[in-house]
Amino acid sequence: MLGRQVPDVVLKTRVRDESVGGPNPFRWQDVSTGELFKGRRVAVFSLPGAFTPTCSTEQCPAFEREYDALKAAGVDEVYCISVNDAFVMYQWGRHLGVEKVKLLPDGSGDFTRRMGMLIRKNHLGFGERSWRYAMVVDNGKIVAWFEEPGINDDGLDEDPYEQSTPDNVLGWLRGA
Repeated sequence: MLGRQVPDVVLKTRVRDESVGGPNPFRWQDVSTGELFKGRRVAVFSLPGAFTPTCSTEQCPAFEREYDALKAAGVDEVYCISVNDAFVMYQWGRHLGVEKVKLLPDGSGDFTRRMGMLIRKNHLGFGERSWRYAMVVDNGKIVAWFEEPGINDDGLDEDPYEQSTPDNVLGWLRGA
């Protein structure tokens, strides 16, 4: 993965727009991952799904807690990407109280597929999801990679969460 360009795909997001009016003032906005990563250093973490146990109690809250430290260590932004739609990602962010980390919906799994991290979690009824990983991206190029061991489609994982932690990302950033 190191040295590879991240895929440039369009993510379907929802943004608040008061001009829409009504009880749900949001509009659709296409976001290009190529533009998100262009000319910046970003920390990205990916996880199997919103509202799932490890993602909700450990990984996303940890990156939210360490957001300021990650910024101080030289990243311009911190993104969480998951194979969930914009509605789910928005409600999950509200549920967790996420205010700093930017949640990106990869609803069709296009980014995750092109990253080579799309797996099947059919044994849990989830369908296609992302394997858990984190990375540091400089101007669209992967410069640090943290992947959980044992990527598989067989349901043999115990949902590992040791490599893709903000502490490991911070350690790399501080040593870079």
